[in-house]
Amino acid sequence: MNRPLPAGATGTRSSPGSSEDLLIRVDEADREIGTVPKTAGHLGAGVLHRAFSVFLFDAAGAVLIQKRAPGKMLWPGYWSNACCSHPRPGEAVEAAARRRVREELSVECRLRFLYKFIYQAPFGEVGAEHELCYVYAGYAVGSLTADPAEIADHRWLQPDDLTTAITANPDHFSPWMKLEWQRITTDYLDDIRQEAEG
Repeated sequence: MNRPLPAGATGTRSSPGSSEDLLIRVDEADREIGTVPKTAGHLGAGVLHRAFSVFLFDAAGAVLIQKRAPGKMLWPGYWSNACCSHPRPGEAVEAAARRRVREELSVECRLRFLYKFIYQAPFGEVGAEHELCYVYAGYAVGSLTADPAEIADHRWLQPDDLTTAITANPDHFSPWMKLEWQRITTDYLDDIRQEAEG
């Protein structure tokens, strides 16, 4: 399979008539402390907010990666995992993850919570991610159709091939995906493979 090549969230609305989504602000213990408009939450060093990241596998154990659409504010055109977004205020994180997989990829999925962590990553002068991120692994059910507003391209890779691609071209991948994939391959991949085989 071809190696990824280099590249050049939904929420409730902040006010009636506004297209700006709201992020859930949290402290380091994951306690909610308010909301912030999506754009504002990603400016400067970023405001710590709740997020999720989904890795989808198929029955053969391949993992789905997607190329972020060129219109994305942060890391446009970079390769990342199947789905990354934010829960709406009042929405359970796993429910939000299932919703966004359905909206972005047109498939249903069963998810397994793996872990959550805090990371902060700047994207030049544009802004930054600063997230308390819930990480899930799951299996897609149905025929995948990617939303072009979110996803420019997608591929299924065997885990070892994805690890090789990240090692060879780390600057082609989103920072959160690299952190999460390292943890998944170290602590969870064997169990995920066994579940797929079962």
